[in-house]
Amino acid sequence: MEQKWPIRVFVTDCDIRKTSLDQKPGNLESLLENLKVKLALPYDFKLQFEDPLFNNALCNLTDVSELPDRATLKIISLESLSSVSGILSSPNTSDTGIPCTSEEKSQLMRRDPWPSAFDVPEFSVDVNFRLRQGDLIYMKAGTRMEVSRDMKHVILERLAETMYKYTAYPTEEHCRDVASALIAKHPCLKEAGSPTGYCGWKNSIKFKMGNFRTKMRRSGMADVQVNGNRRTRDFPEAAPSCSNIKRPKRSETNFLPNFPDGENADTLESVRRRLESEAKKRIPDSADLKKMMDQTFSLRRKEIVEEQPSVKGMMERWPALFTESQVFAEFYRVASKNLKKDFYEALDHHTTRLMDLFKSKKGVVGQSLNHLLQPINSQTNDITTTRTAILQCLPLYLGDNSGEFFISCPDLDTDYDFTHVPVGILTVMTEDTPPEINTIAIILEGTIVMDEIPTTCQALCLMFGLIYALHLDYPKGMKNTFEFIQKILLNLGPQKLSPKLQTLKNALLG
Repeated sequence: MEQKWPIRVFVTDCDIRKTSLDQKPGNLESLLENLKVKLALPYDFKLQFEDPLFNNALCNLTDVSELPDRATLKIISLESLSSVSGILSSPNTSDTGIPCTSEEKSQLMRRDPWPSAFDVPEFSVDVNFRLRQGDLIYMKAGTRMEVSRDMKHVILERLAETMYKYTAYPTEEHCRDVASALIAKHPCLKEAGSPTGYCGWKNSIKFKMGNFRTKMRRSGMADVQVNGNRRTRDFPEAAPSCSNIKRPKRSETNFLPNFPDGENADTLESVRRRLESEAKKRIPDSADLKKMMDQTFSLRRKEIVEEQPSVKGMMERWPALFTESQVFAEFYRVASKNLKKDFYEALDHHTTRLMDLFKSKKGVVGQSLNHLLQPINSQTNDITTTRTAILQCLPLYLGDNSGEFFISCPDLDTDYDFTHVPVGILTVMTEDTPPEINTIAIILEGTIVMDEIPTTCQALCLMFGLIYALHLDYPKGMKNTFEFIQKILLNLGPQKLSPKLQTLKNALLG
């Protein structure tokens, strides 16, 4: 039997994986391609390796023959070299009230969703010194610190700057997380009259973020500028200040980014036209297509967020967006998540427990669940069949109406009318006896946007990505199922769940 080639890979400093390839590739290009598939990485990269000749110091890899039998590799993302790649972090701001320079603001794109544990940043030297002294006094005598007005301003300004790196519109839960983390790191800031010790800080953070957004709006940041010109005393005829606010609602990290440096709507429109022509070729150049999709991301989001075009209009202007690779790439640009990898890993992780919950259900719902679980054959252990059965059972278990979402027809060539289907997954059956699946398609706003999808689970994954890419609402009859995918499988957005989802999450984690 041919022995596999074991390797250790540093994907990031916090993501170190042990994996293996069937054999050691013969050249560097083959190694890069194998690792991209094996690790499910949605971006291009180069490699470094620990060279035993130099005490395992990292060196750039140019020849596979340099690698030892048990190699340690490090992934270096090439997207970090481009301002349009969507992973540049925002620069530090000063205490002068100027958030960032014009050059920096055009490159500002968020790389991470809101963290599970907020890391309180360091403040200016004098404020850090006073906080350390205050913490020591609190530990010794339990005396809380009297915070001066200028000191509180510096603390709030720095917190707002750090929060803006994740979102321009933090929720009440986000503000509570920051306030709680602040007094946990600096207990001398606890409030005597507050039941939690941070109620006042939470309110101050909330108002400071409003002031910070005003500064960012004046500096030209698109994600807050889009909500400018609201009704004020001087403009009484403008739109109400709190109605129809355009902001991320599902933890989109790059909801509305600025144009790249040196670009404007006209220059990006010319790139879009080249992109449209390339996408309509019989065999488009995938590298050029990806590069132009990255470059025009800000223009695409501006159209989607501000103009809210129809799906058919988006298909005409952005045909490349409705391909499998670009659906996953666009989700990464919008939400900074590897949808394909995270979706399947989380689903497979919970499969056993979900099957137990489905089988334990009684009554009419239990009978329907058992019927949907019949295709699963434990002897063949077909993972695709298992995933499909789990995803078809999930809406029924959560009380959703999947009858108008999962639809089927005998043949696409028939005069089947899809105009009444706002969102759905269509299964086209053969005319054999018994009928078999011919192909699977995705329907949005009565139009087939993607077809020839091999499995139902892949279609649902792509559907979720398209909803994010096109900024669509979840289908009404499947809201619980899509929120389960978002908040439990992908851990995106505030973790405030409906009673049904909270009960299911407790059962999965219990």
